[in-house]
Amino acid sequence: MGNGQTPGGSEQQDALEAEWEQHRPAVFGVAYRLLGSVADAEDVTQDVWLRAAKADLRGIGNLRAWLVTVAARRAYDILKSARVRRETYVGPWLPEPLLTGPDASEPVLVDESVSTALLLIMEELTPLERVAFVLHDVFGIEFGRIAEALDVSVPGARQLASRARRRVAKARESMPQASKAERARVLQTFRAAYEAGDLDGLVKLLHPDAVYVSDGGGKALAARKLIHGGERIAEVLVRVGRQWRTDRIGLVEAGGELALVFRREGGVYSVDTLQITDGLITAYRRVVNPDKLSHL
Repeated sequence: MGNGQTPGGSEQQDALEAEWEQHRPAVFGVAYRLLGSVADAEDVTQDVWLRAAKADLRGIGNLRAWLVTVAARRAYDILKSARVRRETYVGPWLPEPLLTGPDASEPVLVDESVSTALLLIMEELTPLERVAFVLHDVFGIEFGRIAEALDVSVPGARQLASRARRRVAKARESMPQASKAERARVLQTFRAAYEAGDLDGLVKLLHPDAVYVSDGGGKALAARKLIHGGERIAEVLVRVGRQWRTDRIGLVEAGGELALVFRREGGVYSVDTLQITDGLITAYRRVVNPDKLSHL
């Protein structure tokens, strides 16, 4: 065929375009869960679309599973090189904030696996474990497909997912999740105390052993080391609050959970996600790297 299309290519292209929007959130979703980057997930999604458009899909019975697996394989390749880049990253690294509420520009399948806390847990897994876990436990992909994508045996794929599942479960046990109502209450109380510069009010909301993580990537003012202790964190927050002169602090849904968005001079200055246990903030994570906020 002179146009490079497979037989029946026009009909296949029409069918793919009709189904693409239905499956696109899953394609983007698997890439984001594996990479923690909106920009990289968008690149993977585009790569998958181009590959699908050129492939002969007539023998594929489950298009969604095929697309998701292709996306995971591409993300796996990026993930391996990303770990090398992280070694030269300036300061702590946090996942890129992904808005998942009504105002989200990028549709994504929402569950706990897009939360900042779980993405950070998955950072501790090997790339192979992470792919096997996300594909099987989040997207329900059969181990035969996973084994083929990762070039391992089926028992090997099962073992990877099982090992990852155990590690994730153990980490989850150490940080129980707050209910939506409790999270909303704590964030609203925190916002009021922050806006008032109420040091004592902030200290009361922070666990004595809380940790503060700030991701500036060397491109924005941010602490380059973790800060420990509720009182010290409260002092940092009050000092930074005076310096920033924030226009507005809003509540948004990011990673499937309520978070804080700080706006200044018409743009987003930071997105902050909080880990809350028994009504106290145990981890405060702030992304100020402008590269990670440009899509908001």
